[in-house]
Amino acid sequence: MTTIGGLPAHPLIVHAVVVLLPLAAIGTLAVAARPTWRRTLGIPVLLVGLIGLIGVPLATTTGEQLQHALGGGGPLVEIHEQRADRLLPFALAFVVLLAATLVLGRRADRADHVESEMRVRSLTRVATGVGVLAALSGAVVTGLVVWIGQAGATAVWQSVTG
Repeated sequence: MTTIGGLPAHPLIVHAVVVLLPLAAIGTLAVAARPTWRRTLGIPVLLVGLIGLIGVPLATTTGEQLQHALGGGGPLVEIHEQRADRLLPFALAFVVLLAATLVLGRRADRADHVESEMRVRSLTRVATGVGVLAALSGAVVTGLVVWIGQAGATAVWQSVTG
């Protein structure tokens, strides 16, 4: 079992995912809402999202290690595990949409100076539409993180108080 400072790595990595993905989702709302915020906050928000995304498979791997070290964990742990297995594709789609929002927004910004007004409007509309999709996917990811975390917390605390 992977440990960090003698503690199981799973709860530590999970907390990174639980903080970073919703934080990136909030940042995506700002990035999608205002082009000036996209220009200044876009890269930091994307980095937060990427780190959160990388944490998802690390959390599931260390969770499986912890589950085996504890001898299974029972049906509540199984529910948590089944829910957690659903997060990665949604988190990946979220980060890809966020990156696309930044790339398309940057192209729209550059087109402002070079291309026709019609092309600029088209690029701006596409960037805005993808930004809305990124913000919606961030909300879905945040909901999944809460849903998964609730199952994990129930599994842990029911055995403690139970």
